[in-house]
Amino acid sequence: MSTAQVIPPRSGAAFDLKRGQYLTVIDPEGRQVSDLLVFNADDLDEVISSGRTLDYASRVYLTTGDPLYSNRSNVMLTIVEDMVGRHDFLLTPCSKDTFRIIYGDTDPHRGCFGNLLAALEPWGIAADRIPTAFNCFMNVPIDGATGAFTVEPPLSRPGDHIRFRAEMDLVIALTACSALQSNGGSFKPIHYRIEEADDA
Repeated sequence: MSTAQVIPPRSGAAFDLKRGQYLTVIDPEGRQVSDLLVFNADDLDEVISSGRTLDYASRVYLTTGDPLYSNRSNVMLTIVEDMVGRHDFLLTPCSKDTFRIIYGDTDPHRGCFGNLLAALEPWGIAADRIPTAFNCFMNVPIDGATGAFTVEPPLSRPGDHIRFRAEMDLVIALTACSALQSNGGSFKPIHYRIEEADDA
């Protein structure tokens, strides 16, 4: 088994993931969100799509067996193992504007959006190309009658993980989320592991 890589609190990372490889996103301490972005390595204009994925799934909570689609309706990742069963695919990565508008911060942190942008700089991906992320472990209950939602602490416990299989060559970006509300009131690291099919 490969060694887990560490994303420190309130930071991000980006890397290549080849077709057939597995990506495991691990919450080592529990109750920590990780924003996940996905790009087609051969054409960076093809990106993960919340709208298409949720449309095809006909539900907002995705788990084991569910594919994550691109803006071109191609499967980019498949969830092959999920220890938590509650993730968010509605809310945008937190940003300086998030902290300014929602929290009233006068000197806001750059948030996951800024961390994702910095991590993706080697691929030349600019801010306007960053889509809605798949927010691993994020817990967003929705009132089915009114459509109102709240952001609650993640249900993930220490060591819980979600595992994906790459269905094409990809560029992946991941964060250890920077929003206090999303992470149960504290900032913690995220671990990830890349494995070949034979090792997963």
